[in-house]
Amino acid sequence: MEETCCHRHRLGALIAAWALCSCVNDEPKKLEPNRPNFVYILADDLGFGDVRAYNSASKIPTPHIDQLASEGMRFTDAHSPSSVCTPTRYGVLTGRYSWRSRLTSDVLWGYGRSLIEPDRPTVASMLKEQGYATAVIGKWHLGLDWKLNEPLQSLIDTDRVRVNENGLVMDMAHDLIDFTQPVEGGPVTAGFDFSFILPSSLDIPPYGFFENNALVAPMSEFTEGNNLDTDFTGAFWRPGPMMEGFDFYQVLPTFKDKAIAYLESRAESGEPFFLYLPLAAPHTPWVPTEEYDGSSEAGTYGDFVSMVDDAVGEVLQALDRLQLSENTVVVFTSDNGPYWAPKWIERLDHHAAGPLRGMKADIWEGGHRVPFIVRWPGHIAPGSSSDKTTTLTNWIATSADVLGVSLQAGAGEDSFSILPELLGETRPPSVEDDPVIHHSYDGVFAIRQGPWKLVEGRGSGGFSEPRHYEPQPGEPKGQLYNLDEDLGEELNLYLDRPELVKTLTGTLNAIRAR
Repeated sequence: MEETCCHRHRLGALIAAWALCSCVNDEPKKLEPNRPNFVYILADDLGFGDVRAYNSASKIPTPHIDQLASEGMRFTDAHSPSSVCTPTRYGVLTGRYSWRSRLTSDVLWGYGRSLIEPDRPTVASMLKEQGYATAVIGKWHLGLDWKLNEPLQSLIDTDRVRVNENGLVMDMAHDLIDFTQPVEGGPVTAGFDFSFILPSSLDIPPYGFFENNALVAPMSEFTEGNNLDTDFTGAFWRPGPMMEGFDFYQVLPTFKDKAIAYLESRAESGEPFFLYLPLAAPHTPWVPTEEYDGSSEAGTYGDFVSMVDDAVGEVLQALDRLQLSENTVVVFTSDNGPYWAPKWIERLDHHAAGPLRGMKADIWEGGHRVPFIVRWPGHIAPGSSSDKTTTLTNWIATSADVLGVSLQAGAGEDSFSILPELLGETRPPSVEDDPVIHHSYDGVFAIRQGPWKLVEGRGSGGFSEPRHYEPQPGEPKGQLYNLDEDLGEELNLYLDRPELVKTLTGTLNAIRAR
């Protein structure tokens, strides 16, 4: 679609009340042949309105993320490929929408099997082929191939293993697992030389760290769970096996320290590297350490976001200290929107999703529009901003473009380079943007092209009410919004623009079929 000046003006005006002003301080320099390092920081359930660089009214101080925005480019219309964890992580690493895989809705649970296909190219495998050291430190949530006490096939049709309609093992009973044996699959087959991971979310068992596919301590303890009646908030986690000495409050500091240690080792080697740092926060459990109590005006959640901001700051300071910053592309974003219901907005007057409708898991903007900041000194103009519609699946094509290499056939089929946008290059008026596809927890689709967003069906398709709505005779079957004029998705134009609905539906079907 042709992106007009009018489009940019209207969307910018809608967001202006929530976002801090960004001013371009210098012109970006032309790309020079080099091999920059890549550090990709993925927060977990952080909202568009949590970061003050996006929402000046945020009740949470985020000075380090704000500084990163002042040193790079802040995107105001960036989207996770899904409104929940697992499918977004698949999209980030593969450049492919997860609904093309065996996971077409929901998320993997703690004992789910590997989702990324063994022969599927990833950002890590592509960079490894280019001579990069590759590491993942943080929450994996893409499945592992656990060693079992019984053959898996004999368990498939029992109530001890949950399998989805595509044959993917989503979860299984924990007593089927032999925790004394290393796992298979996971980061190793996805192209990572080094991994230090939590298998799933911090509120989903098992609770333990795996370094290069082996537990770092015996899985010898068991937790009965915590705050099980708190509406999945606060210091909430489910019962299950736990590694000896595991401390929920120390997971974020552990990931931060491991990341800094990895940067120190790479600085000594002098070789290019890719560090994928998917934090397990501020996803529940909200477990800020004592020093962060009261550090925000948004309750325990806000205090935990403050702790995330400090962890990001320490990683950035390590890059400076190790003299790596000048030749490192740093990305900061979130895997989906915040878990933040209307009752908490009313109680604390904090809008974690900013001006957007809905929250995590929803097809509405609050479910998938996320902070997205990229810094590359000497190439990306500091303090710049972009209103280009983009998605996190675009990173594999963008990093390949940075290196001047082509992706192999079949790789990153839903990935398109945003490097020209990052470098401040003006796109010819005739260039059309590729549509972006949104996907909810329950598998509801939406398509975004230009200012227009078409949602198949009614309701949120996620956690907000109504999750699903069966339209009455004469009512619209879907949702159509002009986001330039209606960022809050309040005015459904589905019945007013039948030809546009038909066109966007055809485009969505064509993309799904390719």
